[in-house]
Amino acid sequence: MKSMLGKLAAALKEQIAGCNDLAALEIFAVERLGRKSEFNNLLKGLGALPAEERAVVGSMANRLKQEVQAAFDAKKSELESASAGALAEQERIDVTVPGTRPQKGHLHLTTQAIQEVTDIFRRIGFTRVRHPEVEWDWYAFESLNMPPDHPARDEWETFFVDAPVSVKNGKMVLTPHTSSGQVREMQKKHLPIRMINIGKCYRRQIDVSHVPMFHQFEGLLIDKNVSVTHLKGVLDYFAKTFFGPDRVTRLRPFHFRFTEPSFEVDISCGICLGTGKLDGGAKCRLCKEGWLELGGAGMVHPNVLKAGKIDPEVYGGFAFGWGVERTMAMKSGVRIDDIRVLYKSDFRFLQQF
Repeated sequence: MKSMLGKLAAALKEQIAGCNDLAALEIFAVERLGRKSEFNNLLKGLGALPAEERAVVGSMANRLKQEVQAAFDAKKSELESASAGALAEQERIDVTVPGTRPQKGHLHLTTQAIQEVTDIFRRIGFTRVRHPEVEWDWYAFESLNMPPDHPARDEWETFFVDAPVSVKNGKMVLTPHTSSGQVREMQKKHLPIRMINIGKCYRRQIDVSHVPMFHQFEGLLIDKNVSVTHLKGVLDYFAKTFFGPDRVTRLRPFHFRFTEPSFEVDISCGICLGTGKLDGGAKCRLCKEGWLELGGAGMVHPNVLKAGKIDPEVYGGFAFGWGVERTMAMKSGVRIDDIRVLYKSDFRFLQQF
């Protein structure tokens, strides 16, 4: 038994010395030095030895076991020191090395367009204003010459708010157009008026050229001796400045309750360049026929001036309202054929701008 214990202890110490992995060393300790190890199983035979030999062999076994444990502890300490040293080297920070610059963001494409629109109209004397996004029916419709139950209201597919009805102003709505700010601006009684109102609007529509929440910019000019030629001049100035000199605009006679005469303002499509066809001959999915409607315009209706407490015999004016997203999508070089992508938070798209 002495010989067997000596050989086993020597083999264990040799295996410990050859172990170079801390995790493997821990597994070795469980399997070769634990309660069910070969060494302990061998010691179970001590009981069969004569009493005089049992004491000698038992003493030897304890000494060998301590030697093996000491070898294990020394190896474990060595591997732990090496692991700590490697970790320290891996996590070492060189304070002289320049830091990693954080990723730099930018304004959303819609915000960029709003800033550009604001700047273009500022150059010709229009002042940027803001009016409520949660509005009263009176400002959104009745003051704009659309009495209750008038069929012209159907075009806006309005979201009504579940709130108490005002005796004076009617129901509360999510404003369907920035035109609701026209009479609010007139009520300030600061004449003449040259305002550009940019805000969020809400309608129950969604397709390649509509989203339920969108931004609109509303221009309003009230002064004496204002004519359609002034309106045409302002629209042409904006179109040439924002879209570029190679784009073509047109006015189509239309009917709005709050302007008379009224027009729809179109611009040649920036995707198909006014042809209605793509390079492969397929129909343009955005404009379908070469033109895209930007919005409405016209001379302010006398009833709207009266709602704003302005004498239509003395003052006149014009107004126009265009969607920011749709206007931006038609800008040369942008080439967005589905404005819903603007609000999908897709970095692959947003990082292009």
